[in-house]
Amino acid sequence: MTSPVLLITGASAGIGAATARAAVEHGWRVVLAARSRDRLTQLAAQLGGAATAHACTCDITEWDQVKRLPDQAIQAFGRLDAVFANAGSFTPTSFLHGTGTPEQWRDMVLTNVYGTALVARAVLPTLAHARGHLVLTGSVAGRVTVPGQLYSATKWAVTAIAQAIRAELTDTGVRVTLIQPGLVDAGTTSPDRADDPKLDPGDVARAVLFALSQPQTVDLNEIVVRPTGQQPYR
Repeated sequence: MTSPVLLITGASAGIGAATARAAVEHGWRVVLAARSRDRLTQLAAQLGGAATAHACTCDITEWDQVKRLPDQAIQAFGRLDAVFANAGSFTPTSFLHGTGTPEQWRDMVLTNVYGTALVARAVLPTLAHARGHLVLTGSVAGRVTVPGQLYSATKWAVTAIAQAIRAELTDTGVRVTLIQPGLVDAGTTSPDRADDPKLDPGDVARAVLFALSQPQTVDLNEIVVRPTGQQPYR
């Protein structure tokens, strides 16, 4: 088959699952990676089974698991054209008041920063060979200062990772896109923002597919997408 192949991390729910559904609707085959085997298997079945979707259990903070993802994609579909490094976590924090446990802080930093970096390291040689496309999930919180939120710092790091990768890959033909959503209705909203406007995960998925749909000669570097009515500093 000549249909392109997209690897998605954090694919079992939220933005990742919505992107998988949108990608299949647009003719992509998908490799779904996340920690939850049951949810991945269910989603793969919903997307048409082995002909269009392949599930890989993976914790992106574990290099031995992450480094196998490109080979798993090629074994399943014979190619890998694009990667959506989407897996992430959110824990409300306060440096002054000690909100969130140290273990939650560590897990968030490892997932959002170290895990994202590991995914890039694992897939970029394959993407360079294919002249493919790397898409990363950042956040509006990685563009503004959010008082007390370590999450914001992790997403600033993702912004820097995307820029560093783009600079390194200038001569490879690999395109790098950073998607920076505002508040998304993904079930992890801080209580103080429960009533704020929110994006649906499908809104972000459309932004991802828009980036992926550009011709090889277009490198769409950043997409910022907020829900209508969200304050510009949040």
